Amino acid sequence: MSQDEDAVFAEQARLLKRQFDPVMTEPIPARMYLRQPRWIGATRAAIVFAAGIAVGAAPGLLRDAPATAAPSAAAQAQALPVRAARAHAIYAAEVRHPVEVEAAQQDHLVKWLSKRLGTDLKVPLLTTEGFELLGGRLLPGADGAPVAQFMYQDGGGKRLTLYVTRRARAEALTAFRFAREGNVSVFYWIDRDLGYALSGDLEKPALSRIATTVYRQLEP
Repeated sequence: MSQDEDAVFAEQARLLKRQFDPVMTEPIPARMYLRQPRWIGATRAAIVFAAGIAVGAAPGLLRDAPATAAPSAAAQAQALPVRAARAHAIYAAEVRHPVEVEAAQQDHLVKWLSKRLGTDLKVPLLTTEGFELLGGRLLPGADGAPVAQFMYQDGGGKRLTLYVTRRARAEALTAFRFAREGNVSVFYWIDRDLGYALSGDLEKPALSRIATTVYRQLEP
């Protein structure tokens, strides 16, 4: 290469350096460091899209989700004999305090329990079945509602209890039904505004007969 050619290349190098050195030496913009790969942007878009679908579907899911079901009328009616049988098992076993108010104060007992339940109560007579009234007491029922319990006893010391409660709104009228809780047999029914349960450690036919006697006396 001749001396003249060397001079030409040297001049071209000087001109290129002067032209591009400011660009080559300027700092790299921060946005270049923060620029994300394309696949990250695509992934983010997919996530946002999926979230949008979920949010859009949420109202429908909430609207269609069944609310917690209230106890059915059948379930509430079935709870009546259970409560009555358990109350019978507790108080029928009492020797000294089976009742709160004795039969000698029957008028006071009936007025007191009628006032607490907000309805006029009747006390069936079961002397024809061999049972005499011992008395009664006030009990807490479902949701703390007041309940009347009347207790009867025969000559052999066997006891029956009549459990009377106000009918809950969801409870439907029922004919005689039989249930058993442990050793306690129960005939129960719901009539007008009241629920009744006759409980005792008796065979089903005997208890059914006495329950029929109770029902007939409670009918207006």
